[in-house]
Amino acid sequence: MPATIRGKRLRLPTYFISHGGGPWPWLPDWRRRFVNLEEALARMPQEIGERPRAVLVVSGHWEEASFAVMAAARPPMVYDYSGFPPETYEIVYPAPGAPELAARAASLILAAGLSARLDETRGFDHGAFAPLFIMYPQADIPIFQLSLQAGYDPAAHLAAGQALAPLREEGVLIVGSGLSYHNLQRFGPAAREPSEAFDEWLGETMAESPARRREKLIAWEAAPYARLCHPREDHLAPLFVALGAAEDAPAKRVYHDAGLFGGVTASSYRFG
Repeated sequence: MPATIRGKRLRLPTYFISHGGGPWPWLPDWRRRFVNLEEALARMPQEIGERPRAVLVVSGHWEEASFAVMAAARPPMVYDYSGFPPETYEIVYPAPGAPELAARAASLILAAGLSARLDETRGFDHGAFAPLFIMYPQADIPIFQLSLQAGYDPAAHLAAGQALAPLREEGVLIVGSGLSYHNLQRFGPAAREPSEAFDEWLGETMAESPARRREKLIAWEAAPYARLCHPREDHLAPLFVALGAAEDAPAKRVYHDAGLFGGVTASSYRFG
């Protein structure tokens, strides 16, 4: 059960995290690249201060026409990467699902006037199982996922997060899993200037008042190098849900890298 203080439930924070590249925790060379990210992910359970009842992951690697919520009791694996060693297609993160909480999440989204459905066949993609392997290596906490909605409308994803906010007082940790820079065609030195500029804008935006922060995120395409950093905003959209679920909470940067893959600057944030 969720922890309490004098009979009152604690409200869990929400996160927007980088989930790294592909199955990086199982690849020694890649794992060394992501040492700062690994340290940040490993700190999260201590930062949270309690064992969550479940974790809801909004991954940049799952989108549907409407919001969909993973409802399998034993979710399978989705190996949504290519070009990696054969053994990385046999990885299993055996955490249980959370069908009852999935139904609760879908009902909250529907009650907010948004479309939502349950998906009983969807499995864990690497936007979920890679960071969770570092955060909770025992795989003993129920995990379920929420899809993005095609089109990535910031207001709709902020609204979905707002709808899911009650789960924070029900012991559910909400994690938006993406990357603050995601242009696979422009890594290395060519990423340095745009990713630095966008990361600076993001940090400034996170420090704004809640109303101004929301306004700037909805208009994120006006940020420096916005479309160069995110040709498709699938890895940025999880931020909108995580922030929507903690809309009035202060933001704190909990991970930062500069020169990743030879040029990428990236950051992760906690809300609340």
